[in-house]
Amino acid sequence: MTVRAKKNLGQHFLTDKNIARKIVESLQKKDIKQVLEVGPGMGVLTQFLLEEKDLQTYVVEIDRESVAYLHEHFPELGDRVISGDFLKMNLSERLSEPFALIGNFPYNISSQIFFRVLEYRNHIPEVVGMIQKEVAERIAAGPGSKTYGILSVLLQTWYDIEYLFTVHEHVFSPPPKVKSAVIRLTRNKVESLECDEKLLFTIVKQSFNQRRKTLRNSLKGLVPEIDELDPVWLKKRPEQLSVQEFIELTREIEKVRSSGN
Repeated sequence: MTVRAKKNLGQHFLTDKNIARKIVESLQKKDIKQVLEVGPGMGVLTQFLLEEKDLQTYVVEIDRESVAYLHEHFPELGDRVISGDFLKMNLSERLSEPFALIGNFPYNISSQIFFRVLEYRNHIPEVVGMIQKEVAERIAAGPGSKTYGILSVLLQTWYDIEYLFTVHEHVFSPPPKVKSAVIRLTRNKVESLECDEKLLFTIVKQSFNQRRKTLRNSLKGLVPEIDELDPVWLKKRPEQLSVQEFIELTREIEKVRSSGN
C-alpha cells in the first residue's frame, strides 16, 4: 500500500497493520451500529473496520487525493465516503443514530476533535483515537497531576477515559518525532450537571490558563464577588480540584452571582 504524507494536515500515516487491527479491535461497540472514521487517508484502519460486519462504516476525509483513493480501493463504502472537514460537519445530519468515532487523529487538530466530541456527546457514546502520547496522558490524567488540565476535566465530565497502549514512532510514515498512544472514551451515565455548562467551561479554562495561581487570583476577573466564596475554594489551585469539585464550584459561583442581583 502506497502511503503519502500530508504534512500540511499534520498527518503521520500508520503502516503497521497489526497496530491498525488492534486499534479497531479496541472498539467495544456496545449498542452501536455505526462508526465514523476521521482522516482515513489510504485506509489502513478502514480495511479492518469493513471486516466488522455488525458495523456500518463511514469515513470523513478532507484530502481529495485520499478521497479518490478510498473510492477506488474501497468501493463497498459508496456514498459513505464523506469529502469534507470533520470539524465543520453537522454530524447529526450525516449519521442519524449514535455512532462510535475512531481514527489516527492528526496531531494538530486532535484537541479540536475532542472538543467536537463534547458538542455531540449524546450522539457519540464511544471514541477510540490514536493521538500524541502527551495529549493522551493529559486527557487521562487525574487531579494532582502536572498534566491534568482543561481537556482532562471537560472530557472526564462526560466520559470514562482509558489509556490503552503506546505506539512507537517507527510504525508511521513519515515517523513523527514523538510517541503516540491510543485512548478510549466511553460515555458515562451523567445526563445533567445541574449547573451552567458554559460557565463551567469558562471557569475550567480560566483556572488552568493561570494554573500556578490560586483560584482567588485566577478567577477574580471572572467573579467580582470572589471573596464571598468559601475560603477553602480560594486557596486551591486548579489541578487540586476533581471534576465533581469543579461542578460544585460552578454551582457556588452561580449562587453568589444570583444573591448579588
